[in-house]
Amino acid sequence: MSVAHYAGPYDQHEEAHEEATVSQYFDMGDQTLWNPSNGASRLFMSQVNVYQAEVGLPSGIGPMKADECQIDPTMFKAFVDGLLAWHRRTSHAVMAALSEGFVATVLVLAERADIEVNWQPAHFAEGGELRDVQVPTAPDSSEGAWAAALQQKSRELGRFMAT
Repeated sequence: MSVAHYAGPYDQHEEAHEEATVSQYFDMGDQTLWNPSNGASRLFMSQVNVYQAEVGLPSGIGPMKADECQIDPTMFKAFVDGLLAWHRRTSHAVMAALSEGFVATVLVLAERADIEVNWQPAHFAEGGELRDVQVPTAPDSSEGAWAAALQQKSRELGRFMAT
């Protein structure tokens, strides 16, 4: 299966339909995990495509149809775990800053879906070597501090993500 299969860009039909609606739904089965505005949804879906390519895994986030998309729990868990490992291996300060908001948003969705994420240290994760190392290198933080900071960011962001 191609990584680009999920969360494809909106086509012209969807953009025309978007003007008539004010929000979209990210659902897992019958449960709504997030009901963002169209703009937030469009930006998120574009970022999903970017991070699927970076992580090399499909997200499990289906296409937006009739203002709804379904999230496959098994694929989404694998994506979240891969995204966390990728994020932790990135020692480039700019890349870490650019990805932090997306990672926190995905963590909110995972928590709402009762998906237990893998906070395993990056050096134990598959392909755990550091990538895109910044020169000079960014200060290294402990695994516990990194996870705690990301969890706090996710909790704060979750308050602003309507269901």
